[in-house]
Amino acid sequence: MVASTTVKLNTGAEMPTVSLGTWKSQPGQVEHAVEFALKNGYKGIDTAAAYKNEAEVGKGLKASGVPRESFFLTTKLDNPDQKHAEKALFDSLKALDTPYLDLWLMHWPAPMIDGSTPDKSIDWLNTWKEMERLYKAYPDKLKAIGVSNFSVKFLERLLAEATVVPAVNQIELHPSCTQTDVVEFCRSKGIVITSYSPLGSDNSPLLTNPTVTKLAEKYSVAPANILISLQANKPGVTVLPKSVTNSRIEANKKIVDLTDDEIAELEAIDKQHHFRACHPSWTGFGSLGFPDCLDADK
Repeated sequence: MVASTTVKLNTGAEMPTVSLGTWKSQPGQVEHAVEFALKNGYKGIDTAAAYKNEAEVGKGLKASGVPRESFFLTTKLDNPDQKHAEKALFDSLKALDTPYLDLWLMHWPAPMIDGSTPDKSIDWLNTWKEMERLYKAYPDKLKAIGVSNFSVKFLERLLAEATVVPAVNQIELHPSCTQTDVVEFCRSKGIVITSYSPLGSDNSPLLTNPTVTKLAEKYSVAPANILISLQANKPGVTVLPKSVTNSRIEANKKIVDLTDDEIAELEAIDKQHHFRACHPSWTGFGSLGFPDCLDADK
């Protein structure tokens, strides 16, 4: 299979297949990582209000000197801001020092009072409807809207009432968390999947998995490149490798074309070693409709 370089959204816009992720990237580091990535060929940057680094990401965008129209910028509505989505949108635009967002995602279908207390007084579906309103009201500031961490159950509820089909669903996706049901459902609805934690997060056992290392040796790349390439080889899937180290940012760009058999071999890892790096149970909203959450640490 030939890996893609861009994926077309249901808006008609092109989203780069590989963008720089900035989750856990600290102030003082993330600014330089963003600047380096854009200067060295990356066409997309992903951040979130919850990461507390939007201002630093914005500095990196400016320092790169890359014209705004030449890269794709994604950020996310934080859970405690679901009651104040319009203010949150403009706060993100200001922090990023950008005239518009290419994509704005609801970070979780889990309204919060603060960072850890569920807010049961608000329905996330009403937040989505407010995001739809803002998308229609500010087309110059908001090019697309989408969701993150949505299972099929939540997507079905959203689509039953949505007037705007999400452009993207960003989910944890790697060989030990394949979420095939979500990927196939989104593909059937024209919703692009973005894979976060494609390596399985920090110090992932996937980096030493025999299947991964065997393919890395075959293609003369690092194990990380195989894991990133797995997602880039899937139709309708984009991927977010994250690093603040220049050499790794540069190396992570190298995508190889995998065969169908190799993709199947990598996906089969989930049957022997399943885990989830970002467990939905932290939200206090249960499993959020993910059927495998209860055995996510096995």
